[in-house]
Amino acid sequence: MRCPAKCWVVFVLVAAAALAIRLPRLTARPMHGDEAVNAVKFGQLLEEGFYRYDPHEYHGPTLNYFTLIAAWLGSAEKLAQVGEFTLRIVPVFFGVLLVLMLLLLVDGLGKWTVIFAAALTAVSPAMVFYSRYYIHETLLVCFTFGVIVSGYRYAQTKCLTWAILTGLFTGLAYTTKETCIIAFASMVLAVLLTLIVFRRPRHNGGGEPAVNIRHIIAAAATAIIISVLFYSSFFTNSSGVLDSVRAYGTYLNRATQDPLHIHPWYYYLKMLIYSRYGAGPVWSEGLIIVLAGTGFVVAMKAKSSQNNNVQLLRFFAFYTLVSTVIYSAIGYKTPWSMLTFLHGMIVLAAIGATGLIQLCPNLLSRRVLGLIFIFGLFHLTWQAYQANYTFSSDQRNPYVYAHTTNDIFQITERVEQIAQVHPDRYSMHIEVICPNNDYWPLPWYLRRFNRVGWYSKVDDSAPIAPLIIASPAVEAALGRKIYEVAPQGERNLYVPLFDTCLELRPTVEITGFVTKDLRDKFQAINDDSTDQRPIP
Repeated sequence: MRCPAKCWVVFVLVAAAALAIRLPRLTARPMHGDEAVNAVKFGQLLEEGFYRYDPHEYHGPTLNYFTLIAAWLGSAEKLAQVGEFTLRIVPVFFGVLLVLMLLLLVDGLGKWTVIFAAALTAVSPAMVFYSRYYIHETLLVCFTFGVIVSGYRYAQTKCLTWAILTGLFTGLAYTTKETCIIAFASMVLAVLLTLIVFRRPRHNGGGEPAVNIRHIIAAAATAIIISVLFYSSFFTNSSGVLDSVRAYGTYLNRATQDPLHIHPWYYYLKMLIYSRYGAGPVWSEGLIIVLAGTGFVVAMKAKSSQNNNVQLLRFFAFYTLVSTVIYSAIGYKTPWSMLTFLHGMIVLAAIGATGLIQLCPNLLSRRVLGLIFIFGLFHLTWQAYQANYTFSSDQRNPYVYAHTTNDIFQITERVEQIAQVHPDRYSMHIEVICPNNDYWPLPWYLRRFNRVGWYSKVDDSAPIAPLIIASPAVEAALGRKIYEVAPQGERNLYVPLFDTCLELRPTVEITGFVTKDLRDKFQAINDDSTDQRPIP
């Protein structure tokens, strides 16, 4: 595999652009509920030095263990010392690595195809948006792509190192998220379709075997070792390995029976082709979709040359098609789940763009088409900026899904202010009461407080905290507990904590109450003239 010096320079520039658009203001966007769940789960590993895989929630352990590196680099020992930047820099790293890994396919796809694929990966609004999310998806896409890249390099070189790396990435993908099996199934079907539909002519005589059985064993052993290490929490949780298999029963059931995230088959494609909500801007990654369709045709008609490997082109065509069909057919859909097949579309789009350039009859038409593609890249970059910096938590952004509102900052600030006038400060007792435990991401934002009680309903037997955050649905039961259940000598007058009823997420309201004496102390310091009506 040889890459010209100019190709290296362009790739460095593209990788720098990918980092530049992902890195700024990582702490500005409110933490999504899923991010908060992952962060608190990581906190257990950081503080207790132990991780236990849960086959019912939270996905695989790689996100947690790789975050340990970022936390150690920041000298953090407690979750309270960890900030959003430390968490989100992990998917940012793997998002940029995803761009760089394309270099390993230069001899298979061609340098211009690889450069354009890298550029699309760098600026695709969805790829950028979710590589700034502290969730598993970007790691999953990176590791599954690592399987493809390493597998291709092994097929070209028959080198043991590439076989081991294929096993390594397979193990990492498996220990990242359960949906890796969709990518694995798509890979297998893509290889089979490539071999069956486009049979290569047989040559007489001997020759080097297609695979070395010892290399296959080495790859399989590596994948198993990595999986066992991570799921067993480095041999401290023996049940974790079997739990990783049992988990598929849970997720298969959820894929068909969870009404909250059931969407029609065209949900992903509609989002990518055209989205507009209210008075918000038009969003479209239609350039990628159109070029991916073109790339499929190019791959089917392509002939091998010194600039590409036709088998690899067809593999990507079938891999993208199969993974898109599978993800579309599954009823359970969240926007970030589309990244696996979207990345395949991006590679296929680059194949299509190169194919169209080659069809141009003269230099002028090639330059005109090239300028159109460059304009398309700038348009995607503008959308990526809008999605990540202007509409980062706005419901008019199609990639924002059940996201935390900016009200969370007001909630956190007010709780911090009350804590400053309480004698126990961060040991102040706080109650959070929300039906169905629908209080996320509050555990992340209240992580510095060490006496927080989390409840799904009003518990009359629990001590009454001086500060209470609750869903309006439990307000009547809460008032009864404060003024009727509590012993006569222990009753306090409670007043609203916030000026208005705030929202954790759109339509998910949250309110708060604090004892009047604490509110008076706070007002004496801050000269606050907010509502002091007692709790009804």
